[in-house]
Amino acid sequence: MKASEIDKLFDDNQEDVLEYFDTSKVKMINEEPKRINIDFPTWMVKSLDREAQHIGVSRQAIIKMWLAEKLQTLN
Repeated sequence: MKASEIDKLFDDNQEDVLEYFDTSKVKMINEEPKRINIDFPTWMVKSLDREAQHIGVSRQAIIKMWLAEKLQTLN
C-alpha cells in the first residue's frame, strides 16, 4: 500500500492504520527509566502517602504524576 493511501485512510478515519506498520521494534525516545534519589522532609512524605492512598496509587506514582503535570505546563 502506498503512503498516500494510508494517509487518506487515516485522514478519513476509515480504519485503524496501525496494522500497516511493523511495530515490533518501536522504541520511545527518552523513555528509558532513570533512577534518582531524592530526600523529602517527613511531613512531605506523610502528605504524599495520604494523597497517594486517597487516589489509590503508590507514592512513586503520585510524585511522577505531579511532576509530569507541572512539566507539561512549562512547555
